[in-house]
Amino acid sequence: MTTPTPDPEDLTARARIRDAALRHFGEHGFEGATTRAIAETAGVSPGLLRHHFGTKQKLREACDDHLVKLISRINEQVSADTGVSGVNYVGASMAAIGPYQRYLSRALTEGRAEPVFDAMARMGEQWLARLDERRSDTPFANRKARATVGTAMALAVGILHEHVSRGLGADVSSEEGTHLLALTVLDLYSHPWLGQEEAAAYRDALNRTGAQTKEHPGE
Repeated sequence: MTTPTPDPEDLTARARIRDAALRHFGEHGFEGATTRAIAETAGVSPGLLRHHFGTKQKLREACDDHLVKLISRINEQVSADTGVSGVNYVGASMAAIGPYQRYLSRALTEGRAEPVFDAMARMGEQWLARLDERRSDTPFANRKARATVGTAMALAVGILHEHVSRGLGADVSSEEGTHLLALTVLDLYSHPWLGQEEAAAYRDALNRTGAQTKEHPGE
């Protein structure tokens, strides 16, 4: 598993405030978290928090920026390894953001963390570009659409953490659960449920239905 290079900033008071904010936003949501409680957890004064970040909104944006930097470093490190695939990137990214999973799950369900989602989707497009070079058939959807849905599916594991863990019989944040999840994802990726001909038939049926809907709207 790729290990992200430590960020020098993580030794500073600013980083302590940010990490405390990640915890409080994850536990209480953006509206429920308070800067005073965040400062107390970080071991700093509310004034120092305001000095570094200004407002609670700016602090939340800093949390998103931190996760984007973390995922970007993982992407660069995995890309530097020859012979690895997008599955490796997804697995490494999910492992890296594991400690911040509660924050990310809460933020995503609140409609926040747009920079994190968008960054992961853009990186997904980069991996798809490589995979498309070896693809023999024409994709049904454009690369951005596929990367967007793929990112949502990957992040859904964290949001549905308890349900996925129950179904797998192991906590997905544990070593056993992470291993089982990775094997399951690899099996799903390598053994699609539909063959190319069957998928093409479903696509054609969907296109016919869409055309009929446009011709007879409201029926």
